[in-house]
Amino acid sequence: MARFLPPEQWFATLPTAYLAAFGLITDESGRVLMVDPNYRDHWTLPGGIVEDGEAPHLACEREVAEEVGLDRTAGTLLALQWSAPRGARPKPFLSFVFDCGTVGSDVPVTLQEEELDDYAFVEPDAAPGMLHPALAPRLTGALRARREGAAVYIA
Repeated sequence: MARFLPPEQWFATLPTAYLAAFGLITDESGRVLMVDPNYRDHWTLPGGIVEDGEAPHLACEREVAEEVGLDRTAGTLLALQWSAPRGARPKPFLSFVFDCGTVGSDVPVTLQEEELDDYAFVEPDAAPGMLHPALAPRLTGALRARREGAAVYIA
């Protein structure tokens, strides 16, 4: 007869991953809202780490509010990017990109100055070049998903 581990022991054997959630926000002209973190040498979308037990869409909403002061609903999942462990990061990284809609030019952006040096609305063709090369597919995939109406998986 097969013996099974108690649930708490079995769950402890399962693989884990790090999670992050980002919001794709554009202005009325279709330019992408990008932020410049003071702890990296490249720009990124507003977003960040999913806290323990937090749903990715709620993390996206929280991070967007914290970083740029915008109260946005994390809508459709546009992209999911899987990144293999590398360097000091011993586990895979899953990054979610949600559609956080379009904002008008009159909506004020309030930058979180503790972590961010700047923000900008950037033309979609130029925005990927501002990202770390490993992250550019996340943005291009999210933009394509928004246009075509189907989420993308990036590995």
